[in-house]
Amino acid sequence: METRLAVRLTPRGGADRIDGWGEDAAGRPLLKVRVSAAPVEGEANAALEKLLARALGLPKSAVSVAAGQTARIKALAIQGLTLDEIRARLA
Repeated sequence: METRLAVRLTPRGGADRIDGWGEDAAGRPLLKVRVSAAPVEGEANAALEKLLARALGLPKSAVSVAAGQTARIKALAIQGLTLDEIRARLA
């Protein structure tokens, strides 16, 4: 089972943390996350994957950036959890 999760990533955010749920311009839900890593050579994406995997209690290999590698809004592919389970674990 794979779940797609929209994330708005802020690189060079000073700390690695999840800021909570929000909406994009079209009103679709997304998770707001910031990482201290710079958006250079995939460092910010790797930090995002590691942070979300740890927060969800999953191995790093279960979380990957599926789309938007160079964009601020990304689609993450999360293996093994439904959207409801993800929301519950991040609440």
